[in-house]
Amino acid sequence: MSGRPLDVLEAALEDVVTVTLKDGTAYYGTLAGYDQHMNAVLEPPVDVEDVAVGELEVTAVEDTTIIRGDNVVTIQT
Repeated sequence: MSGRPLDVLEAALEDVVTVTLKDGTAYYGTLAGYDQHMNAVLEPPVDVEDVAVGELEVTAVEDTTIIRGDNVVTIQT
């Protein structure tokens, strides 16, 4: 998938994504929304369990969660 960042986020709406933050934590959930600052709204995924991606532990969001775009390093589908 390539293109402008907001186009990529638009294509990922309603998909389960993993969001990695500057402090090294990562969360996954269903991408419910975003804005021009890349603030992301995650809803709990259908299967709620923590997973590991490499050395990084990824935590499922439990409630609707807003992640400020300034803290985001990557958003992966």
